[in-house]
Amino acid sequence: MQKNELKKKRRREEILFGRNSYLWTRMTKEFSPMKILKIQICLLALALASLPAFSQTLSQARALYAKGDYAQAKPVMERFYKSQPANGNYSLWYGVCCLETGDAERAVKPLETAVKRRVKSGQYHLARAYDGTYRYAEAEEVCADYLADLKRLRRPTAAADSLLADIRSHLRMMKGVERVCVIDSFVCDKQRFLDAYQTGPEAGTLSFYADYFKDNSHTGGTVYENELGSKLYYSEMQPDSTFAILTRSKLLDGWSKATPLPGSINEGVNAGYPFVMGDGTTLYYAADGPAAMGGLDIFVTRYNTNTGSYLVPENVGMPFNSPYNDYMYVIDEYNNLGWFASDRYQPADSVCIYVFIPNASKQVYDYETTDKETLRSLASLRGISLTWTDKTLVDEARQRLDAVAEGGKREKKPTHDFEFIINDQYTYHQASDFRSPQAKALFDQYRRLEQTLRLQREKLDKARQKYAAAGTKERNDMAPAVLDLERHVLKLGQDREQAVRAVRKAELEALGSN
Repeated sequence: MQKNELKKKRRREEILFGRNSYLWTRMTKEFSPMKILKIQICLLALALASLPAFSQTLSQARALYAKGDYAQAKPVMERFYKSQPANGNYSLWYGVCCLETGDAERAVKPLETAVKRRVKSGQYHLARAYDGTYRYAEAEEVCADYLADLKRLRRPTAAADSLLADIRSHLRMMKGVERVCVIDSFVCDKQRFLDAYQTGPEAGTLSFYADYFKDNSHTGGTVYENELGSKLYYSEMQPDSTFAILTRSKLLDGWSKATPLPGSINEGVNAGYPFVMGDGTTLYYAADGPAAMGGLDIFVTRYNTNTGSYLVPENVGMPFNSPYNDYMYVIDEYNNLGWFASDRYQPADSVCIYVFIPNASKQVYDYETTDKETLRSLASLRGISLTWTDKTLVDEARQRLDAVAEGGKREKKPTHDFEFIINDQYTYHQASDFRSPQAKALFDQYRRLEQTLRLQREKLDKARQKYAAAGTKERNDMAPAVLDLERHVLKLGQDREQAVRAVRKAELEALGSN
């Protein structure tokens, strides 16, 4: 009996300390047998207690994973994956946790391991990870293989079909990444991101819904008021809990009743962050839904005066859109600067504002000849310096940006600000020349209208030049837009003449009464 007990004791010692270990040798020399026994009991208790806790943590993490609580499960899954990086299940679980918490880049390696280990659904999630990291050709190949396996096994293919369609759509976008020069980017608080938009007055004004509509019980996003102060565009939550873009027009005694924008803009999606170009017809906005890469994407459409509705919206593509939320696309035509916001690669409370030089016409990178890693960086805006192909243009744009931010973009003439003929007797050169406050206010509207007309005439000239150089098919596609722009320029010219007459009438009435 004593021999058996002695063997058990030695066995416990070997388990706890290892046979002939340095620690065991020191202990047997420096501590009494009773002291050694107490230490053995404590260490054994700790070791036995830790085993079920470790197992229970994995069990809890798997339960969280099954419920879709990936952020909570991720730390434990990461620990198990790192302890056994070749384990297919650990690799899948950790990879999916990374993917679902917005870290597609980190998800790739473990999911590649899961696919090698032939873990069920590994291909599906790896295709998603490739898709989220702009590796669309690889994503298409993996997803196509996965779909073929499902068909062979006669399993449902709806999710895989949908994913493959999205990947191919993104691949088409990748083949048309716009060649745009991004001159700056900066991170700011998501709750006050509009404060970072340093645009000139010619671009209109941007406001937060709560700031513009004070004491309003509704929930909204952003509000855009055009440069003439005659139109509002804003997003507001609807009874079905989706956001829609509404518009109002300025009346003599206030604003008209809000009406939703016509067409497909608000159908089946959350739409918001509207901005309208100086032509009064080109609308940029953000929306989610099947046509978006992920989260919110930026779309563009134009108002068709013939039908009284908007054309089918188009996704503006990369690099403006990404698998994250991209929105609030604004063009300051007077200063030739563009802005948009994105939460790509940002923490939950921050957003990155990108400032770029707008293109007169869309130019794209050559997908076949551009290095694929470089193209991925350009498409995702990982490094904006890659877009600086002309340093002079960048420097000039930054100077304009600084001038707008400082409020000094215009240099006043040394003699007078403008020349406006009231009649044969009076010609005004400064705003202070006006006797009538009403005439002065009307003159401000006239000047904004004059600026808009000038910009639209320049745009029409470019459109006509492009039309003249186009082929027959392209001309047929371009003709409706060119005609619509011509009608708009004509209407602006008529509005300008009416504005001139209104200014003169109001000022002459004031002069006559004095």
